[in-house]
Amino acid sequence: MNRATVNRVLLGVAGIVLLAVGLLVLAGGLDLYGHLGADPPSWWPLASPDQPVVSARSRTRWVDEEWWWPVVIGGLALAVAGSAWWLLAQLHRSGPATILVPTPGSRGLRLRLRTRALEDVLETGTVALPEVGRTKVWLIRGPGRPRLRVVVRLTPGGDPAALVEHFETGPRTDARTSLGLPELHAELRVTVARAKPPAARTRGGRRKHPRVT
Repeated sequence: MNRATVNRVLLGVAGIVLLAVGLLVLAGGLDLYGHLGADPPSWWPLASPDQPVVSARSRTRWVDEEWWWPVVIGGLALAVAGSAWWLLAQLHRSGPATILVPTPGSRGLRLRLRTRALEDVLETGTVALPEVGRTKVWLIRGPGRPRLRVVVRLTPGGDPAALVEHFETGPRTDARTSLGLPELHAELRVTVARAKPPAARTRGGRRKHPRVT
């Protein structure tokens, strides 16, 4: 499971929990149960506007137990550590910051290139291909060798098969040759933009958008 999938799952779960809590607080604060004639069970949280979010009994139920405070402190510490780990994971690149470029004509010379510079060159070469509207390139770590992750948006009517051929013989081959790699694996994600419907013209030559009823 990659980082993007983990982020979506965590944000989705957090969003569902916050939405559920918000709906419960809203329903109790506006006394929706009384207005609708509903009779929630005794254990239901926030059944009326006068009911606190956490009752005094719930707050002091296990305070005198020996395990209570260690569990509370440990749980909060784990939550803080998990949040810090997640934040650091977002700031950390999925690929190397620099990459070694071979210099066949110069012995003893080690040339390192910033990964972002290489990605910019690949993006420039990819967006110059026929029918390419936008592109984004990442150089990420692979099993033993780096690999490319490329997202391309074609113009309306673009041919994905032609793009694959042009990308293979162009930017990918150039990058593999520059890095001196026998093979450079690439993940290519292609979308095609939708064509905008033509606007109708009036007698005066001005465009008139279609009326929707």
